[in-house]
Amino acid sequence: MDLTFSQEQDELRKVVRSFLAKHSDEAAVRRLAADTRGHDPVVWRRMAGEIGLQGLAVPEEYGGSGSSYADLGIVFEEAGRALLCGPYFATVALAAEALLRCDDEQARCDLLPGIASGETIATLALTEDSGRWDEPGIRLAAHDTPGGWRLTGAKTYVPDGHLADLLLVAARTPTGVSLFVVDADAHGLTRTPLPTLDQTRKQARLEFGGTPARLLGAQGAAWPALERTLATASVLLAAEQVGAAAAALEAAADYARIRVQYGRPIGSFQGIKHKCADMLVEIESARSAVYAGLWALDGRDDAEIGLAAALAQAFCSEAFTRVAGDTIQVHGGIGFTWEHPAHLYLKRAKSSEVLLGTPSYHRELLAARLGI
Repeated sequence: MDLTFSQEQDELRKVVRSFLAKHSDEAAVRRLAADTRGHDPVVWRRMAGEIGLQGLAVPEEYGGSGSSYADLGIVFEEAGRALLCGPYFATVALAAEALLRCDDEQARCDLLPGIASGETIATLALTEDSGRWDEPGIRLAAHDTPGGWRLTGAKTYVPDGHLADLLLVAARTPTGVSLFVVDADAHGLTRTPLPTLDQTRKQARLEFGGTPARLLGAQGAAWPALERTLATASVLLAAEQVGAAAAALEAAADYARIRVQYGRPIGSFQGIKHKCADMLVEIESARSAVYAGLWALDGRDDAEIGLAAALAQAFCSEAFTRVAGDTIQVHGGIGFTWEHPAHLYLKRAKSSEVLLGTPSYHRELLAARLGI
């Protein structure tokens, strides 16, 4: 296992960090968090046109650059540092990955080029009112009618579901779980933005009333592809969590250097030193779990991917939440105010902790995959 980065990957990190420093600073994050759309269309197009972020891991035959998951992990880590607002996770980690994993070459040819170019915002609608991310949790019904497939039911907690141009929807057919494509303007589709704790990541409820849909791949055969998609997304979300946690620690350490009490910086007090040291250990441990997951994804070992993804998500979710909370503690009273950015990281930590299932759920997955 090689967890070091090449010179090209180090340069990619510098380019992405520089871009996000200009376009996803605190002022931009606050502005977009208050905007129902949740993203800046101009920045979205520049992400695709200038540095090709949407198509980074999309194969070249579908309009992307065919880069590795390690490269994509770098981007998500930097996106986490900047609390990037927008449909990048939904489009790249969920929708594009689901298209790559489903057994439908024509759909890949039709849909991936638009995602890679930045023209298409996409998402995956999987969870329902139960909030479950497993196969039994998919209850939305799909019916094969003379006029084509129709969906009836609802999906909720759908990342960027209110603004996506393209919806990939998991539904249950007589033979099992299947994956469908639904256009944003399809008949019978109602999309409602949801109030969320973390305003930097928008979610929506989708209601389907006999909505026409296009079947992807074979009927009833979608769960293995969806399971792999969720494993990939879990690793990429963990990378985002590590990046955000690192930014929170940097803010805490910077404050500890300049905040003076009793005539000395608070960073010189043992209690603050220990807290910052513990935060660093959490982050470095989480980062190792993420990089192991990215290595497994690039190795394409399905068994290893499942283990690494469950481990990364279970550990990184809790690590980010602890670090974000400790960052507020280091800042003291000012850390609890609306004007200070610390609460933005804590809210992102709490929302990310349950976005793809709770840490307990991922520990159960890990135990099951280990056979214990």
